[in-house]
Amino acid sequence: MSGTDTSPSGGAGGVRLGGPRAAFVWGIGVAVYFTAITYRTSLGVAGIDAAERFHINASALSTFSILQLLVYAGMQIPVGLLVDRWGTKKVLILGIVLFTTGQFAFALSGSYAMALAARALLGCGDAMTFISVLRLGSRWFPPRRGPLIAQVAALFGMAGNLVTTLVLARVLAAFGWTPTFAGSAALGALVLVLVLLFLKDRPGGAGPEPGTAPAPQQRGGYVRRQLAAAWREPGTRLGMWVHFTTQFPGMVFLLLWGMPFLVEAQGRSRAEAGNLLTLVVLANMVIGLVYGQVIARHHAARAPIALGTVLVTAAAWATVLAWPGRAPLWVLVVLCTVLGACGPASMIGFDFARPANPPERQGTASGIVNIGGFTASMATLLAVGVLLDATGDDYRIAFASVFVLQALGVVQILRLRGRAHRRERERVVASRVEAVHVPV
Repeated sequence: MSGTDTSPSGGAGGVRLGGPRAAFVWGIGVAVYFTAITYRTSLGVAGIDAAERFHINASALSTFSILQLLVYAGMQIPVGLLVDRWGTKKVLILGIVLFTTGQFAFALSGSYAMALAARALLGCGDAMTFISVLRLGSRWFPPRRGPLIAQVAALFGMAGNLVTTLVLARVLAAFGWTPTFAGSAALGALVLVLVLLFLKDRPGGAGPEPGTAPAPQQRGGYVRRQLAAAWREPGTRLGMWVHFTTQFPGMVFLLLWGMPFLVEAQGRSRAEAGNLLTLVVLANMVIGLVYGQVIARHHAARAPIALGTVLVTAAAWATVLAWPGRAPLWVLVVLCTVLGACGPASMIGFDFARPANPPERQGTASGIVNIGGFTASMATLLAVGVLLDATGDDYRIAFASVFVLQALGVVQILRLRGRAHRRERERVVASRVEAVHVPV
């Protein structure tokens, strides 16, 4: 037998998948994602300050996050293709340089236009992190641990959000705009050094797996073939719609509109609002671990968990928006706890796409899935801002836009669910038949 272990627990060069070295290398990738999330969500605790600093209304304020997410969503397929072609390390290095530069430029922004450009640059770098971390996990850990590894990666990403709500908000109040955002950019420089020194794409080497790069005569149609092949899989499309439907209510709340809603519509102090945003993050982290464990053991639970999360989220929002006057604290606590399930539920989308695509197409498929939630978030951010301006800051009407996108997504999930399940079952049967006929 050759020196390469191709067993489920082995990796190239005889390195066992899932060992201490895998945890170390993957942890570096997760640290990059943690940093990107910290930068991405930093505006969520600075929305009121940004409106005062740049003298803008609700629609203009929402444009910050919309532009950032527009760039992020638009980059998902190109990033997926780059990860499949270049490997994880090169893409992460480029991403770190871009999002760190964007965060530092945002700190120095004295005009609305400059601040928009900085957030766009940040969104571009941010777009390169999560797909890279997903691929890194799939290369360093056994496939059966995929759902849990993805949820744990998301958990550490939410820890970046926790830093935003607990630390950055207080630093901003104490030291002001420029020192806070400029100082946070130092974290990007630190993770760049770690990636350059220690990160490897896969066990046994730093480059992409042999055979993933197309031959010169095939490069002309590489992008088209990758996209077409990934999109043909019902599991990829189902994953995209699961991500679309589950992620955006929590994302919109944390990214921008949660703080203004809690302060201006619900009459909470900024400290109380910050604590409620922190609750969303903490709930996300706990629920993510639960979802990851359940799905790793019971694959059939994926769709019920996703649809159940959508239903409970809609019910929680309906309760808050229909409550006469301002909702009591316990109702807001329930809402924020439920919103914490949105992120973990969106990760289920990748669990549909992963078994539907071979390793050389994982980046592309993940990019397609990741477009879903960020497209929905972008649309909702815009809708809430426009409706607030049109209705004189009526948050009930503005947040009712959540139900429209949830309804659209549920219809698509129900339409694709059976088709994806049948296709996945066919692939499992085919792989078992192939394994039986492999000579030993």
